[in-house]
Amino acid sequence: MVTSPDRFWWGVATSAFQIEGTGDDVPRGESVWDEFCRRPGAIADGSDARVATDHVHRLSEDVALVAGLGVDAYRFSISWARIVPGGSGPTSTAGLAFYDRLVDELLAAGVEPLPTLFHWDTPLELEQAGGWLERDTAQRFADYVEVVAAHLGDRVGHWITINEPREVTMLGYALGAHAPGRQLLFDALPAAHHQLLGHGLAVQALRAAGATSVGIAMSHEPVRVVGTTDDDRSAADLYDVLNNRLFADPVLLGRYPEGFADLMPGSVEDDLRLIAAPLDRYGVNYYSPAFVGAATGEGADVNGVTMPDGLPFAVHDVPPGWTGERTDFGWAVAPEDLATLLVQLRERYGADLPPIVVTENGCSYDDPMVDGHVQDDRRTSFLAEHVAALRTAQEWGVDVRGYFVWTLVDNFEWAEGYRQKFGLVHLDPDTLERTPRASYAWYADHIRSSR
Repeated sequence: MVTSPDRFWWGVATSAFQIEGTGDDVPRGESVWDEFCRRPGAIADGSDARVATDHVHRLSEDVALVAGLGVDAYRFSISWARIVPGGSGPTSTAGLAFYDRLVDELLAAGVEPLPTLFHWDTPLELEQAGGWLERDTAQRFADYVEVVAAHLGDRVGHWITINEPREVTMLGYALGAHAPGRQLLFDALPAAHHQLLGHGLAVQALRAAGATSVGIAMSHEPVRVVGTTDDDRSAADLYDVLNNRLFADPVLLGRYPEGFADLMPGSVEDDLRLIAAPLDRYGVNYYSPAFVGAATGEGADVNGVTMPDGLPFAVHDVPPGWTGERTDFGWAVAPEDLATLLVQLRERYGADLPPIVVTENGCSYDDPMVDGHVQDDRRTSFLAEHVAALRTAQEWGVDVRGYFVWTLVDNFEWAEGYRQKFGLVHLDPDTLERTPRASYAWYADHIRSSR
């Protein structure tokens, strides 16, 4: 039975590369992240995701943890390289069977499956042919989506096409901090366009397969101006365009911000008609605001990402004089900015904005285990304050229909490796034993009391 998209969904989220591992009995092809992990110094702790949380062998245990929260839905991603190992060509029956089992066990546990079809793990062969800089990758993505939708569509009604195209573009192609590790700066813009085109083609394929509802998951940062000058405000506005509107405007309005369509490849106007296909939900991933002021001409390290010299704005991890809390990742804790962001989206896009689902929100805190128990009060406070901010946005008239915590269990946190602990469930790095933290119990209790 498919859950109505009109009700409010409580959920929890993961992604394939970060948890699954590479078990020989459930093989997958290599992705750009496998290659990136082999580069000296690319991953902060020198690790890789060959084992990750070993989800491929602990699927039932993890589904039980999901169900134990009492969530309505579980947002997971499907590994493109596990379904189509080379990115195009033959389909893996073992890969499809793995996701068959996951979907069936979720449904048997009373949890709605919410698959994301691309969460950063581009098949390596496609990247070697140009990756998202090439238009063909968007079509290969659509072909893969057709396969998955045809196979799972009898049990899965709700889908997310792409997760955070901004991060792939900016961190992967522009700055080189993430896979594929290119440093193209503004020449990375074709990667943005081709991911959005892939999204549009995927929507088309999912609709043809009878999908009940379709959405996308976008990362958004409300931008706080650092400084008081016109240059500070102009720099913050440009950052907002590049990191928020460049990705949202094409999807929601069918156009790029002024001047950017001319920088994109191909028949942009025709592509935009596909990119702006109507959606049933708009996913918002929120962690922290951005603090931006006038350019200084000098690069800086911002929460582990090296910002090069010569950018037209200066990004700060926190503003001068910041006295607020920061997570163990160094990110500013600002729950009020979630409410600000949701209202801003409604004001900016009006009737063109579908109902919002907060598809990711969470924090990294490494509280110690004592006698088999992790009392992670900071994470509990973080989640409680952000849920309260979401409720405030609803009171202010924003149509928000879901909240998904990132993440279920400590995992491979991309370029940070295993240093950052986002899980409601603690993972022992040696034994892979899962131990629910106090925040897990808080979230389960909150969900029960909210119904």
